[in-house]
Amino acid sequence: MNGTRKRHTFMLNVALVEPEIPQNTGNIARLCAATMTPLHIVGVTGFRLDDRAVRRAGLDYWDEVALHRHRDLEALYAFLPQTRFLYFSTKATQPYHQYSFDQDDCLVFGPETRGLSEDLLRKNADRALTIPMLNPKVRSLNLANAVAIVLYEALRQIEERKH
Repeated sequence: MNGTRKRHTFMLNVALVEPEIPQNTGNIARLCAATMTPLHIVGVTGFRLDDRAVRRAGLDYWDEVALHRHRDLEALYAFLPQTRFLYFSTKATQPYHQYSFDQDDCLVFGPETRGLSEDLLRKNADRALTIPMLNPKVRSLNLANAVAIVLYEALRQIEERKH
């Protein structure tokens, strides 16, 4: 690790389940690089990770991303056995900003066109969170924007508790 880089004492994780849009994944990878947050890609993607659009959106920061691939959620759970998993969806009702994030949480987001399965959300209802939208005519936010909103809130809470 570069000696000038501040080392975190926590390890949040971001997981994308079957992402479909290469530019979103590239932007999220850049966000993860900037925050030193490991990125987990779960299941089949709608594109190749070496796709030009993914690389371009991530700019030249791919070497700075701790990227992990998992065949399914069970493999992710096995890889991070001590982790609390939080599931984000427009179908959830608990606002993300009213939740208390921990330093070892994994923030899990679903595919852009369908989100996480209702079965998964139902089984984890106490850890299913949403980003409230003021305009009821807007179904959802862009995935990269949603990850940024939630990740920075989690980082803010964790840093605030340290001081």
